[in-house]
Amino acid sequence: MKVERFSYPIITPSAARGIFDAIYWEGIRDDNGIRPYFHWQVERIEILEMPRYIALRRNEVKDKVPSDRTIKAWMEGREQPVPLWADGGKDELGTDQKGRTQRQTMALKNVRYLMTARIISKPKFSASDQIAKFDSIFERRAKQGKCFQQPFFGCSEFPAFFEYVHASDLSSKQAIPFDQHIGWMLYDVFDLRRDVVRDDEPFITLFDATVKGGVLAVPPFESEKVRKPERGRS
Repeated sequence: MKVERFSYPIITPSAARGIFDAIYWEGIRDDNGIRPYFHWQVERIEILEMPRYIALRRNEVKDKVPSDRTIKAWMEGREQPVPLWADGGKDELGTDQKGRTQRQTMALKNVRYLMTARIISKPKFSASDQIAKFDSIFERRAKQGKCFQQPFFGCSEFPAFFEYVHASDLSSKQAIPFDQHIGWMLYDVFDLRRDVVRDDEPFITLFDATVKGGVLAVPPFESEKVRKPERGRS
């Protein structure tokens, strides 16, 4: 069977950050977008279940999802909505760039991770009492199982469920004996240093990933170990 996508043996730092974002991430909203109070820095991912794969075939829409700005314009009647075609060929749609296509995927199944991250506040919100407040809000929300949206493992079709683990209970969560040099791995798809979040262009970053003893140590985003596009600010 032809495979078009093959998962890493462990969740990427980008997908892990998305899970923390789903539980707690906030900022000031204005016409330019969202000015976040902070971003999450994933520091450590521990594998609790041996990686196992499952083969999937999915129907995917070829069109891109419109930007928030475009959707808002549609909702306010300033622009005419444009449909996303879920089916049809060149004869019906006039192009082979629309409709749907089937993709093969080798995905991980029944995964369990212990993930450690910390809040990196923006300069305007870096006072110690504010950081303590952010930490407190996250801890309360995580303990109560609250989230702004269902967390997922990189793709929304793969929901993630979570529990808060106190430092005193870490001894009950042991990483499996698993070693692998993964090579260049996706770190994130956005510039985490940005001060305003809007419909940004992708900012793909990579790092040389190695799992030792079931643990993936994630370098800081600012680190030279994280390869960034030349157009970046580093």
